[in-house]
Amino acid sequence: MVASGVIKRGRGPATPNQPPTPLTESTIRPSTLDNSRVSAPERVQQALDALGLPGRVRVFDDGSTHTAQEAADAVGCALGQIVKTLFFMAESRPTMVLAAGDRQVDTALLAPILGVGRKKLKMGTPAEVMEYTGYPIGGVAPVGWPKPVDVVVDDSLKRFDEVWAAAGAPNAVFPARTEDLVRAVNGQWAAVVRSPE
Repeated sequence: MVASGVIKRGRGPATPNQPPTPLTESTIRPSTLDNSRVSAPERVQQALDALGLPGRVRVFDDGSTHTAQEAADAVGCALGQIVKTLFFMAESRPTMVLAAGDRQVDTALLAPILGVGRKKLKMGTPAEVMEYTGYPIGGVAPVGWPKPVDVVVDDSLKRFDEVWAAAGAPNAVFPARTEDLVRAVNGQWAAVVRSPE
């Protein structure tokens, strides 16, 4: 069941038929680690460790995980098990959407959940993505961001017990139990993807 209503900055997911819990602090806490001397995949591993997530970052020296299909091929999992971490600006509010690799986010579904008009919801520019996440497009991890954001997780990821997400570089990924990752980033479940064809 999908929670109805507008996502407000809130801790934890909404329950069915109840609005999201109001938030008093960011859904993803800014990193307090000294990141000046570590690679992005190392920073992701530090964030995983700090969040109590047991996954280990895997770097593919001879391959790419830049696209969901490349990542699925590299780790040998279903395309849907790859978490696409997408960065949006809802007016001036940064928002992360975690979606299954075999689905596409539908901004017509996402905008009302965020309480903005569809025209006020835009994909982040490469500069905004780097500013808010600290990662390049194609390697945006759902953890270890230097600035706070809201997090929406598409319901379609509930199909999988384990998922794989980008780890800060276009050739690095990490595994996580789906529920553990969503809980660690204080994500809110919602239906925000197009139905599969």
